[in-house]
Amino acid sequence: MDKVVPWEALLALIEPSYPTSGRRGRPPMPAATMLRIHFMQQWYALSDPAMEDALYEIESMRRFAGLELNEDAIPDETTILKFRRFLEQHGLAVKILEAVNAHLSGKGLLLRQGTIVDATIIQAPSSTKNEDKQRDPEMHQTRKGQQWYFGMKAHVGVDVESGLVHTVTTAPANVSDVTEVDKLLHGKEKTVYADAGYQGAEKRAPKRGRNWYIAAKRGSVKAMPEGELKEAVKHTEHMKAAVRSKVEHPFRVVKRQFGYQKVRFKGLLKNTAQILTLFALSNLWMARRTLLASAGEVRL
Repeated sequence: MDKVVPWEALLALIEPSYPTSGRRGRPPMPAATMLRIHFMQQWYALSDPAMEDALYEIESMRRFAGLELNEDAIPDETTILKFRRFLEQHGLAVKILEAVNAHLSGKGLLLRQGTIVDATIIQAPSSTKNEDKQRDPEMHQTRKGQQWYFGMKAHVGVDVESGLVHTVTTAPANVSDVTEVDKLLHGKEKTVYADAGYQGAEKRAPKRGRNWYIAAKRGSVKAMPEGELKEAVKHTEHMKAAVRSKVEHPFRVVKRQFGYQKVRFKGLLKNTAQILTLFALSNLWMARRTLLASAGEVRL
């Protein structure tokens, strides 16, 4: 990832508003070091204290951050927390996603001819055995299949050709997927693919020259009489599903590769900032082989 992340472009976003001196004590850690530490937190699903411990214990992480144990001060958990809050307060997470996608577009990886829309549930603690004796008021419960979930949803718009995420929004888990569809389209796509939960989406995002391929409800297909028409509809639905399957790849990277199974913070604002960063990093992870090849790197 040292060769894949567009560090210069990201630091150009951060450094203009990054503090260069502290009110008291030692000066702030370099922005480049803190950004690398912040990204390692996302890749390995580490809390602030766990990230501090990892920097002391794992030499490869220190090397990636540009730190030497005997020469440099190792950022403590408070320093790591303050950098994350700095990114949140300046709305830099969404700009990081935009910068990453601009970098990928420059490499010809985001074609923007079509979009796949989908959403995934991110669970939050549902217990009321805490200091406030209540659940997070910005999270809600929803039912999927026969199971209930409590948390939020990450809604994404994914490029049809590359499978890379170009747009992300968040909402409580009880918000219907179709209500977010207009926010997930960049406006240049000619085709839009979605599952059956987006029935009627074309009315919420009307635009001429845009073709919608929304999955039919399973019950309606199953209820059709046997015959050539039903077989043709089933074949069409299979073709739609083959295209839509690309939207599952970034979800897999974020949840399985990066280990993001549950929200880490309270409220939508902080969790949205993390989710935006995670999808920016998932794009780089998914495109890493192409990016390394374009840079002339030989991957063993």
